[in-house]
Formats: sequence, structure tokens, C-alpha cells
Amino acid sequence: MKLIIHGGFFSESLTNQEVKKAKQDALREIVMLGHKYLENHTAAQTAVYTVCLLEDCDLFNAGTGSQIQSDGKIRLSAALMDGKTQKFSGVINIEDVKNPICIAEKLMDYDDRVLSGHGAISFAINNGVAYYNPETPQRRKEYEKKLSDSIRLGTVGCVALDFYGNIAAATSTGGKGFEIPGRVSDSATTAGNYANAYAGISCTGVGEDIVSGSVASKIVTRVTDGMPLSTATEITLDEMKPYNGFAGVVGITNNGDIYHADTHPYMVWALHDGEVEVFE
Repeated sequence: MKLIIHGGFFSESLTNQEVKKAKQDALREIVMLGHKYLENHTAAQTAVYTVCLLEDCDLFNAGTGSQIQSDGKIRLSAALMDGKTQKFSGVINIEDVKNPICIAEKLMDYDDRVLSGHGAISFAINNGVAYYNPETPQRRKEYEKKLSDSIRLGTVGCVALDFYGNIAAATSTGGKGFEIPGRVSDSATTAGNYANAYAGISCTGVGEDIVSGSVASKIVTRVTDGMPLSTATEITLDEMKPYNGFAGVVGITNNGDIYHADTHPYMVWALHDGEVEVFE
């Protein structure tokens, strides 16, 4: 049983040691709770549970504490892929909910498994999801002042390998901040979140770059074809160099190989494979 998570890129950690330590401590606690949960749950259930914990932590740009778009509203996207069933579900630009990953999980039972905008909101309301405002004072301050150093590259994600050898990946984001309403990130696409029987990948970074590189699905396909996870990841990230692509990746294979990489430094991640390791 193994678990790896990421909290996106956050450059303020370079200058604010207090924030950096808080995020590291949060990742350490969340990966430990996620791994404990994995002991008695499937990979898919654990991926959702762990991403919920990340969404609930306002240090990260997903769920509570998400970035505010150019029109002053917060819109969230999240996706889940179960490597065992090969089903993918997601919500795109949903508003006024606490945990978009939970709504993505509910959609697994439907034929129409990816919903956007008002359709996603209506689905959430019809399934008893309560209204919730994910805005925090800090995000409002960043929006109002349009801080030059606001953190716009955050996404959270989890890849889990359970006792039965099944893999699942879940990813959630609050967007990049100040974007045009309607902009779609990679998080609720197979470019940013993908898993099958061989490997699972969750991405963070600039959504447009990740979609252009079809990063998650391409890495998993290469692993499925027999390439080591590390090689598949590095080749795929190298293919983003012509357009200076900005991406970070965490992944697990069905034989327990774990790998993380980024095209630019300072992706924050944590893993638990019996022992806890957190990016320092």
C-alpha cells in the first residue's frame, strides 16, 4: 500500500519560512491520515478521502482557499479516475461547494460522468450537497490587490495503490487566479489526472501546458507499454520544453514504483510507503 500526494507549486514558500513549514506539516499529516485510511479502503476511496483533506486545508489552492477568477467568483474543478474500472469522472468550474472531488466521486455511478458549470452545480444540489463559500480573506486580499506574487499554480492531487494492487488518481484545483471565466484547467481532464491497471498520475502546474502535452495519459500509456515510470515521466516532461511547459507530476505503478518530477522547482509533495517523506 502506497500513497503520494502533491500540493502544487507555491513560490511564497521560498521567502516565507513560516508558510513553508505550515504546508510541509499539513502534507505530512494528510499523507499519514490517507495511508491509514488506505489500510481499510480501496485506492479510489482513499484518493477521494485524501484529496478532501487537501481541499479542506486553506493553505492549498483547492476547495477552501481557492483562487478567485477575474469576475470575483471562485470556480472549482476536480476529477477521479479508478484504474480498476477505467472510469473517469469530473466536475469543471463548479461553484459554491466545499469538496468538488466528492461530487466527481458521485458521478462515477452515472453514464454522464463529466459535468461543467451550471450542470455540475445542479447535479450537486440535486444530490444534497450543501452551499459552501470556499473564499478565504487571504484570497480576497490577493484578488483585490492583484498581488504580483500571488500563487496561481496550485493544484492538489493524490495517487493511491491499495492492498489489492489497484490504482486510483484524484486531482482538484481552484484554478490559476484572475483567469477568464469559463477557462478549463487540466485537472478534470485525462491530461492532468489518469490511471489504469499499470499506473496512476496526478499533475499540477499550468493547465494549458499540461493539456498540450497530454501529460498524465501519455505517461501512463508509456508505462503500460513497458517503460519505467521514471523514464516515461522524464521523456514526457522533456517534450514540453519547446514551449517551456510548466508541470509537476506524482505517480505510482502497480509494482509499487513511485516517482515525482517537475519542470520547474518547488512542487511540494509527500509520500507514504511505510515511512513518510515530505519535500523539504
